Amino acid sequence: MAADGVDGPPVKHGPPVKPVRGRGPSLVTRLMETRYLGWIGLAVALGAPLIIATPYALNVMTSAAIFVMLAVGLNIVVGYCGLLDLGYAAFFAVGAYTSGVLAIELDLPLIATLPAVLVVTVVAGVVIGAPTLRLRSDYLAIVTLGFGEIIRICATNLDITGGPSGIYGIPGLFGGDVLTEPAAFYYVTVLVVSLAVLLAARLGRSRLGRAWRFVREDEDAAEAMGVNTYKVKLAAYIGGAVWGGIAGMLFAAHLTAISPPSFTFLWSALVLMAVVLGGMGSTPGVVVGAVFISLAPELLRDLADYRYFVFGMLLIMVMIVRPQGVWPHRSQETARTAARSKEPVT
Repeated sequence: MAADGVDGPPVKHGPPVKPVRGRGPSLVTRLMETRYLGWIGLAVALGAPLIIATPYALNVMTSAAIFVMLAVGLNIVVGYCGLLDLGYAAFFAVGAYTSGVLAIELDLPLIATLPAVLVVTVVAGVVIGAPTLRLRSDYLAIVTLGFGEIIRICATNLDITGGPSGIYGIPGLFGGDVLTEPAAFYYVTVLVVSLAVLLAARLGRSRLGRAWRFVREDEDAAEAMGVNTYKVKLAAYIGGAVWGGIAGMLFAAHLTAISPPSFTFLWSALVLMAVVLGGMGSTPGVVVGAVFISLAPELLRDLADYRYFVFGMLLIMVMIVRPQGVWPHRSQETARTAARSKEPVT
């Protein structure tokens, strides 16, 4: 008789089996998820001029910081909401030209033009986004690409924007001789970009950010669950426009001169490349991708004519090894959400 009262061969009980334990998160994973990582990145950015403070290095680092802000802004549109935008340089140009023209015509410091930049970029986001966001996928990408070229052509042909020559002699961010030193302007730029990155990350974790992610994953399902997908997409487009406009103002203050060739399709492609390379929807990943895209060509300058070839090969290798991005987004449940998910269903 078996132990359970059923006829059959006796059951042999072996030694107890130890439960299998997972190895847990690796050291790299723990470092990538630490809450202090943003502060570490900010400390590195603030300490960089203490290591190398040549005018060329400060110019490159300032351009990289502005590029980070552009990438974070496009991440709201592409990474959070899943809208493929190939004309993001249009908002970059709108912000730069609005601040530059007002500063020269009214003899104002650039910081005084910030309210006008915000208003104009929001209007541009509504004008461009309202009629086009009912489109999806490739159709939306083609339309945004067309709008980007329209803005550039308008800047080339309008007298108020200086035509093909652009506008020059743009005053500093605070006017006069205030913060005209490259190091001082770099620190101001880093602080502004840091606040923009923090705000974008907070938006991604907000209720609106969750709605953006629902639309990105399945727009039809999100609409069936009661999400007003049109308004949600328009909010993402306007948010990306505001980030791009502020980056354009910083760009005008940095170069003190802007022209239409500064806002070609290549800018939109490079910013989109930074978002995809870093990890769509991941704010830390997008920052890393933007820094890599902006600094790699300068670090490879010694290779002369071969630097862009090597740069392209590096991009291909990274995308083969990490197709999901260098630092992909990982959704995490908050303590309240985890507790609610364990409650019994009544």
